[in-house]
Amino acid sequence: MPVDPQLRNLDIEIPTQPEVLVKLSLLMAAEDIDLQAISSLVETDMALAAAVMKAVNSSLYGLRGRVQTVHQALTYLGMREVAAITFEMGLRAAFPAAAELEAVWTRASQRGLLMGRMGQMLGVDPWAAHSAGLFEECGKAVLYRHAPAHYPAMLRAATRDVDLAELERTAFGVSHDALGAALCESWGLAPAAVASVRHHVEIQSTLTIPDALARRSVAAISTVAWALLQHPDQLEDIARQIAPQAQLDETLVLRAARRVHEQLQAAQEHGR
Repeated sequence: MPVDPQLRNLDIEIPTQPEVLVKLSLLMAAEDIDLQAISSLVETDMALAAAVMKAVNSSLYGLRGRVQTVHQALTYLGMREVAAITFEMGLRAAFPAAAELEAVWTRASQRGLLMGRMGQMLGVDPWAAHSAGLFEECGKAVLYRHAPAHYPAMLRAATRDVDLAELERTAFGVSHDALGAALCESWGLAPAAVASVRHHVEIQSTLTIPDALARRSVAAISTVAWALLQHPDQLEDIARQIAPQAQLDETLVLRAARRVHEQLQAAQEHGR
């Protein structure tokens, strides 16, 4: 998909989607998903395959025994989670390695997994939810690559994303949420994922989903995941406010959030 012309005028480069992820997207869109084709595709890129295997064997997933191949990972974790890990590694590889971005990528892993599993439990497109979680902060990586000498200071100065977005608009004429949505569009992510990335700062700061936002469920799950990871003491209040705006049952949303959080905690305990 084309990048918004207004963003092009700002001379901030949006990285193109790696070819392996283009092919993976096509395989994921097929009616009959071929797991062998997916594993073969990932394994053709040795660096990507190695990064995927390292992630799969991390404490985040807590698998019993070490997984040796992508096909084994597909068997244990399922197609969606392995595909999401592949997208995560491909996304990271599109940007320079930087200590300042490590926290961004760590949150992306946790949030993507949390949102994908919540989506599955709530009957919301789990692939759109997972990818929205992975890409939510990717605009920060875009700005870091654009201004590596200046952007780290902004990351340190702002304790809230709404404050960071204001600093970004002043310095660059655009904020990371808009850039992240542009990257999602150019990489062909689902419209619900794009909308969630585009509006997450606004929704998290106001706890109000914009009236114009047609696809609301993924954005609501994003807000609940943010509460769970950043403000767990406010989880119930935030879920109570946000779930009805997306026509989701707040009791089911809370149950899904807590259940997935317990799964992740158990996996990390097992993986230590």
